Amino acid sequence: MSNSSRVTAKGAGWTDVAPGNYRSLMKTQNGKISWLNPRMLWAARNGVLASWLGDPTGHIRSRWVAQRAAAGAPVDKVIRRAEPDSFSFMVIGDTGEGNDPQYAVIPGFLKASQDTKFAVIASDVIYPVGSADDYGPKFFQPYQDYHAPIYAIPGNHDWYEDLGAFMRVFCGDAPPLPVEPSPRPLTRAWIRSLLWHRQRPADGQSFEKARQLRSAPAQQAVQPGPYWAMDVGPLRIIGVDTGLLGTLDAEQGAWLRDVSQDPRPKILITGSPLYVDGEYHPCPIDGGGTVDDIVTMPEHRFVAVIGGDIHNYQRYPVQFADGRTIQYVVSGGGGAFTHATHTIPQVSIAGVTEQDFRCYPLRGDSLAFYSQLYGRRFRLRRLFALDEDEAQAVITERLSMPPTRAPGPEVKITRRIRLLAGLLGTGRRPDHRKRFRLPVSKIYSQLLSPSSATYSPPFFKSFLRLDVTPDSLRLRCFAATGNLVQETDPPVEDEVTIPLRTVRKTV
Repeated sequence: MSNSSRVTAKGAGWTDVAPGNYRSLMKTQNGKISWLNPRMLWAARNGVLASWLGDPTGHIRSRWVAQRAAAGAPVDKVIRRAEPDSFSFMVIGDTGEGNDPQYAVIPGFLKASQDTKFAVIASDVIYPVGSADDYGPKFFQPYQDYHAPIYAIPGNHDWYEDLGAFMRVFCGDAPPLPVEPSPRPLTRAWIRSLLWHRQRPADGQSFEKARQLRSAPAQQAVQPGPYWAMDVGPLRIIGVDTGLLGTLDAEQGAWLRDVSQDPRPKILITGSPLYVDGEYHPCPIDGGGTVDDIVTMPEHRFVAVIGGDIHNYQRYPVQFADGRTIQYVVSGGGGAFTHATHTIPQVSIAGVTEQDFRCYPLRGDSLAFYSQLYGRRFRLRRLFALDEDEAQAVITERLSMPPTRAPGPEVKITRRIRLLAGLLGTGRRPDHRKRFRLPVSKIYSQLLSPSSATYSPPFFKSFLRLDVTPDSLRLRCFAATGNLVQETDPPVEDEVTIPLRTVRKTV
């Protein structure tokens, strides 16, 4: 197995940069997604409208669930797979941009997924708005050679056309919902309805042809709705749909409480991670309570929570007084542009310290990646770009921690390096948080999102393989850079073994 980025710069993709063969999988060059494009921002307006004028996704979701139940989907929404007690499956998040970063993941994904029984996409199957015609180049084509079923939970982008195409692909070719009467005039709901983005009349013309790429019987998966549970081997896997705004409606919350009472150990897969970027987001449920309230109840036996939405990998092992540990994982690196990790401050949350925390890309690689990206964008490469050694050195200084991988040549940290690290939003120790800092990481996520500027390796993408036995669950994060060496032999960036049979301490 090749070295990871935690061992060498070559493992990160900075050297030995022979390009991978992933482009041979791309039948067409799809248009690049840029969140600086006003037309794309307008098409993706439903999230803003929901936050300003009320979120209709709970009501729409309830209608989808009722439709599937009437069509014969199990009332408890549990998928029952007849697998042995030892099996493997894949998790990959935020996949569907349909261009180089997504396709660069595919060769390594296919290699690492050999002998797995199924895969789960954790959030945002299709960018930018979940359209039916985008499923060809962004789902059916890239995964045509994965010869097992693929299940999914929707992300906010899949909801931008009210989940119509998602339900058609993953929920038994669900027909469109009937059109409802218009809301009462001059109400918030009426204004929202006037502005709401909906599926274009001409969309879906290439859908039936495209779905033939994954038409083999062994590839078929039918799930009972946008949220579901799966009993497989010794596990129960639960997928929840956090909609446009990262919340659960009351109906789904009641269902989650019910299915969590099963005695099996459980994994939750969600479109909104509960721990991310050094912060805690427990995911509110309409009517009271949070998703994490349910997850942390000892009798529910959750051992891991995997969330998409943020386009990188992070892991927070949270320990409890009774001896349990729940692994909270972010896994959104499956294809969309890479979110920065260098903006994450020194981790100290819920008992998780910097020594316990893991992320990919490493903060130094993230800082080097972004500095070079913006150096190209602003045509200031000589002034703006940091190499991987300079970036790691300044990260080490700012976070007061040892370097993650053995340092290269000695680096003198200059005023220019420190200035660039600050301008690019590099995190600090907790005791620096109250000092003045430019809100650069927020600006990146809201205004300067890199998207189409990140179409050159190393991409720093990732995906998960989970190997289950009656006694344990092994979770591994694999990397994809777009370079041939990582494509041929995808490196493991992080690995943890989770016990499934534990004896709790008496508190």
